[in-house]
Amino acid sequence: MTVLETRSQHGCFDGIQSYYQHSSETIGLPMRFSVYQPPQARSQRIPVLFFLAGLTCTEETFMIKAGAQRYAAEYGLMLVSMDTSPRQTGIAGETDDWDFGAGAGFYLDATEQPWSTYYRMESYITQELRQIIIDQFPADPNRIGIFGHSMGGHGALTLALRYPDLFRSVSAFAPICAPMQCPWGQKAFRHYLGEDQQNWRQHDATALIEDGRRIPDLLIDQGLDDQFLAQQLYPEALEKACREAEQKLTLRFHSGYDHSYYFISTFMSDHLKHHRDALL
Repeated sequence: MTVLETRSQHGCFDGIQSYYQHSSETIGLPMRFSVYQPPQARSQRIPVLFFLAGLTCTEETFMIKAGAQRYAAEYGLMLVSMDTSPRQTGIAGETDDWDFGAGAGFYLDATEQPWSTYYRMESYITQELRQIIIDQFPADPNRIGIFGHSMGGHGALTLALRYPDLFRSVSAFAPICAPMQCPWGQKAFRHYLGEDQQNWRQHDATALIEDGRRIPDLLIDQGLDDQFLAQQLYPEALEKACREAEQKLTLRFHSGYDHSYYFISTFMSDHLKHHRDALL
């Protein structure tokens, strides 16, 4: 069984907020993640939500900023968040850009050297971390959902589409909906996956839906004052693909909201209700 180092624990809404580090076999380096266990976890196995954070974030960002624990305690949901990439790999240039490399793993398994040695976030989440949560926490393996923000919204959508047997619910805040079409996604995919755009399609939510993949009812919230909306996020592309594929989508636009955790925290209760209804 994987040995976990507890970095800190905190009482929170009658539950426990904890931060961990472990030696990852998948990544080949230490990885960090966080878990919120609501009070219901003391007496029974409960549903789990994996949250995938965005560019530059860590395993702490969501737990500190999103205001999710209050609702998780009420609804009996365990929350899990992880770092957004491997760290200190020694790869030249990994910290040169804020939108690529460290803090920007894009929740895929890189196939191109030198990134493919360590950048294996897809396998880390769907195999290693998922198994740690099931083995070492009171998690119900049959009731797991996934959601995320920005790059993490991209990850939540693509992992839900690629692993329908693992995730029973999915939602996203301001996700990168069509990474093949935007500068963030093109930069990451070219370095991580090479030049073959057929490989890119396997990690693009819009393309996956166009190619026949399906997910449970999808909830997306998007701020209309989001500074990245026009150039990076492309929700209209995903909306079109869902409409043509008859994939159920609730896409809500909100005036006055940007890309920040102020936006995320405003609509957090709606997302946790969405997952609660699907998982309970």
